[in-house]
Amino acid sequence: MTTFAFRKSSYSNGTEECVEVATNHPDTVAIRDSKRPEGPILRVAPAAWTAFQQAVVQTSSRISRR
Repeated sequence: MTTFAFRKSSYSNGTEECVEVATNHPDTVAIRDSKRPEGPILRVAPAAWTAFQQAVVQTSSRISRR
């Protein structure tokens, strides 16, 4: 069984709506909802996670310039 070392996103508000991410395995980034730690875990390749983060930053930049 894989053990992930989850940490909360620095953008989470600390109470609800928190995303936890684990990057302690070289071939997998694991993502879960902190309200349901026993719930499902989304596993993606590190390259996919990086692409997702870049897309979020680019989209946020475009929205904030409007």
